Amino acid sequence: MSTIDKIAQRTRRTTFLAAKNLYWHIRPGNTDRKRKLHLFVAGVQRSGTNMLMDILEKSWVIDAYHERDERAFDNYKMRELPVIKTLAEKSPMPLFVIKALFELQDLPSLMQQFSPAKTIWIVRDYNDTVNSTIRSFKHDVVGLLTGVVLDSSPEWLGRGLSEKTLATIKGFVDPQMTDEDAAAIQWYMRNILFFEMNFDQNENVLAVSYEQLVTEPEHIIDGICNFIDIPYESRLSKGIFSSSVGKTRKPEISPAIEKLCAGLKAMSLT
Repeated sequence: MSTIDKIAQRTRRTTFLAAKNLYWHIRPGNTDRKRKLHLFVAGVQRSGTNMLMDILEKSWVIDAYHERDERAFDNYKMRELPVIKTLAEKSPMPLFVIKALFELQDLPSLMQQFSPAKTIWIVRDYNDTVNSTIRSFKHDVVGLLTGVVLDSSPEWLGRGLSEKTLATIKGFVDPQMTDEDAAAIQWYMRNILFFEMNFDQNENVLAVSYEQLVTEPEHIIDGICNFIDIPYESRLSKGIFSSSVGKTRKPEISPAIEKLCAGLKAMSLT
């Protein structure tokens, strides 16, 4: 995409958001805020949550708060609950949508405190997630993992970590492990929370496959709209491409860790 195209895209987005915000602020008989739906967009980092937020933001009835929005986030982490509740209460739109990545383990509590609330958990194949993680993050992937697992570091990655999961992964974690193996273990640690929190049995939680979303956008987005009870608009599906699937070579993940991730993937989060 050229620089001019990027500028035009940003201008269209800014104009649309301004028009949407103005409409809901001046609309007579504004929405009943007591019935506002709160939606959390969740998943492992580099799984397509930004794309999903961009899709949802195109709806006229959704007020979306990205992790780059300093009103709701501080260094990509959600601000204190009173701050988020104030933003939700002041929002004039029927649906308040916010990302929850560092806060995955807190989702059951968040959904209870922001009731009525739902969660969409997006899942991306671990191979592409591993490649994207290593390419995008500048921090020490191995250091973060070993600190949490071996040194009981209080970092976000270890929050919500069950004794069962810790026992499962501890034998794989070593300061000399590769970045690929460390990123794969991170993918496993955060996605296993989906099952440990019984989200596979929760009617207010929808798992969405990244691969299906980019290859069947109309079908999957229509299902998302049904889940959050809003009308499907064709504009939501525009600009979605599947070129990111398998774009780079398969990462070199140790066979035992590959088996662990493949087993979780086979549990059909979607």
